[in-house]
Amino acid sequence: MATRSLHDKPFSLACEENQAPILAVVGPLFATARRVLEIGSGTGQHAVYFANRLPHLIWQTSDVPAQLPGIRLWLAEAQLPNLPEPLSLDVTGDWPAGPFDGVFSANTAHIMGLPEVGRMFLGVGQILASGASFALYGPFSDGGRHTSESNARFDASLKAGDPRMGVRDLDDLRALAARAGLELLADHPMPVNNRTLVWCRCNSAGS
Repeated sequence: MATRSLHDKPFSLACEENQAPILAVVGPLFATARRVLEIGSGTGQHAVYFANRLPHLIWQTSDVPAQLPGIRLWLAEAQLPNLPEPLSLDVTGDWPAGPFDGVFSANTAHIMGLPEVGRMFLGVGQILASGASFALYGPFSDGGRHTSESNARFDASLKAGDPRMGVRDLDDLRALAARAGLELLADHPMPVNNRTLVWCRCNSAGS
């Protein structure tokens, strides 16, 4: 089987461009966290960037099996002690044992079907420690209306490729989160019409 060298590791320009603004939100949010799960780590770039700047916590990467080799290349190059082996995670399957002091996910909700987004919220509600936060980054709409023309075009292109995909509406996410025992605490505007939504498991009675 062919293997890729560290020089061939996957790369996302979007990750390079959004990691500093995201850190400005998740840095304070996870200031006292010890163990954070990243859902859908993609290339692994975010994990390396955040773990290097938040050395007090263990940043646990995860993704579907096809993405893990690329993540491992980034982790192998970084050699950070707070970046363990990535976990295989399909939101519709088994979840890792919690509790986690925080959960982070970027640009995942719009590439899942809405039922899968619901499964993600339910999984987060099960593994998130009481009082801990889930930061969800990406483009979102409000009340069925897009916040920009570029997001409307992006939504249309997603649905043209796969009708299950699409920019998620905040009203739908609130309903899914409520079923998982999560509530929206903050909505941070981000560059290029994205947002970071911060959800909290504010009591121990998550469903």
